[in-house]
Amino acid sequence: MAEDEDYQAGIIEKYLPEQMGIDEVQQIISDIVKQTGASTMKDMGKVMGMASKQLAGKADNKTVSGIVKQLLS
Repeated sequence: MAEDEDYQAGIIEKYLPEQMGIDEVQQIISDIVKQTGASTMKDMGKVMGMASKQLAGKADNKTVSGIVKQLLS
């Protein structure tokens, strides 16, 4: 069964958009933080909103929110 799952996952991955590297994501989020003037966790929603639009399909939201939390704390 595991072989079937791996095979199917390989096929699906071919059709998914390529994910950005962590350094690229970090740079984009850093630019968003500067652009919005965000400085505390209270500003996280504003940053996440912009980041979600710019990074849709290019990075998963878990990674994005982790970087945002790191930059704002």
